[in-house]
Amino acid sequence: MNELDNLVKINQLKVEAADATEFAGMLRAGDVKLTDCQVAGLSEDSQFSLAYGAAHAFALAALRWHGYRSDKRYIVFQCLQHTLGLKSAEWRVLDKCHTARNLAEYEGHLEVNPQLLKELVSITQQIQIKIKALDPIN
Repeated sequence: MNELDNLVKINQLKVEAADATEFAGMLRAGDVKLTDCQVAGLSEDSQFSLAYGAAHAFALAALRWHGYRSDKRYIVFQCLQHTLGLKSAEWRVLDKCHTARNLAEYEGHLEVNPQLLKELVSITQQIQIKIKALDPIN
């Protein structure tokens, strides 16, 4: 994981041993949020928040599985290309969602683009499959 070690050198990631209980908790949180974001009748805002939360939980779980941690959400998404082999175009969608989430969180401005929401849910489902294919942490 040369790329991840390089991020450690510039203080974007920290090395921290993987923890099976923490990993399982992140998977559970991601599963619940991903399921809930697809409940009929929810506003697009709620769907977006839940899908974004699921994507982050899975992405962080992947990073933790590899023995790293970051407190910066955008770094967690960017690392998906190294932790789960996610294509650049896919993690860039997550980066776009991160920007939208920050506008909502810090400036009270969220206009959910239905196409972006659809892509977010689809990519999060792909991440869920990839993260569950990893060997269990002992």
